[in-house]
Amino acid sequence: MISEKDAMPLIKRGCDEILLEADLQEKLRRGKPLRIKAGFDPTAPDLHLGHTVLINKMRQFQELGHHIMFLIGDFTGMIGDPSGKSATRPPLTPEQISDNAKTYQEQVFKILDPETTEICFNSNWHGPRSSADMIRLASRHTVARMLERDDFAKRYRNNQPISIHEFLYPLVQGWDSVEMRADVELGGTDQKFNLLVGRELMKTEGMEPQVILTMPILEGLDGVQKMSKSLDNYIGIEDAPNDMFGKIMSVSDDLMWRYFELLSFRPMSEIEQFQRDVASGANPRDIKFLLAVELITRFHDTSAAESAKQDFITRFSKGAMPDDMPEVTLALEQDNIGIAALLKQAGLTSSTSESFRMIRQGAVKLDGEKVSDRDLDLARGTVVVAQVGKRKFSRVTLA
Repeated sequence: MISEKDAMPLIKRGCDEILLEADLQEKLRRGKPLRIKAGFDPTAPDLHLGHTVLINKMRQFQELGHHIMFLIGDFTGMIGDPSGKSATRPPLTPEQISDNAKTYQEQVFKILDPETTEICFNSNWHGPRSSADMIRLASRHTVARMLERDDFAKRYRNNQPISIHEFLYPLVQGWDSVEMRADVELGGTDQKFNLLVGRELMKTEGMEPQVILTMPILEGLDGVQKMSKSLDNYIGIEDAPNDMFGKIMSVSDDLMWRYFELLSFRPMSEIEQFQRDVASGANPRDIKFLLAVELITRFHDTSAAESAKQDFITRFSKGAMPDDMPEVTLALEQDNIGIAALLKQAGLTSSTSESFRMIRQGAVKLDGEKVSDRDLDLARGTVVVAQVGKRKFSRVTLA
């Protein structure tokens, strides 16, 4: 086993909070493999890079010699995790849960070592529980404690419904830790309350409580909201290599570093050198190439990654434009138009605020040149190829 002193820097990489860090250090000093738990409700058929933030941390624990328990919440998925929700989440059917769980098992082994990963299903212990068992579990927590949870408290204040079964979710998730005898549980920052419930339930059962390690929620391609399929700002780990490469290259230069820290397996010392290189004048695009190749190699293979890179260079870095580019003529009321209004009126953004955000993220180009001036004006008579992101083009004539 790697010593506690050597293990802690890797464990702490990218993490938001460890409760309690002293407890984790004590567990590590014993020199025995720890039981590392992370749970995923199979609420959708595919995983995206936001999900892999936790799985990557499991991989790091695995490389340190610890026992990984990947929990598929086939029971909790039928309740619906209320974390961060402003409304009751509709539960899934057992058939939907089963189908999604199968794809999770296939996809997770693109990151974790299948030989040393234990796949668990919480229906194995919750399914046989009687109504009396569930009532006893519900008696372990009070309504007042549940309402300490931020999302429950907000919904209660706003007179938004909270179903009784939602109160059961943290208790059921917490009991998973008792059944699995977890030493450490990983979760997103929005899971902190649920993770603490597990810690408390272990104490009441006379067990050494688990350590909680929370990871940040990864922003999606818009750089603002969490990565989510419903927001269409995600990169799926099953995406085709060319699509994945293009999406990664559309990430802003600032957000790129967060993706490196949370998604790359490169040493932080190497990433910090990349940052110094960019500060000294290196092209951020070339550094982003490295991230894209690494991730596509992980989820596909080296050949697919190199092919996707070459395709991207051919189509975009060399100025290639789509053959079927739409053409738009804008009739100006004045002699000039601002860049944000141009993008909106050309149908490349939905609002001027989105235009400004895309400019700030470095995602706007005119005739192949990146636009950084949000106050840029273009005069009547100008004909320009406007681009937003990697897929949206329009040849705009200002009349």
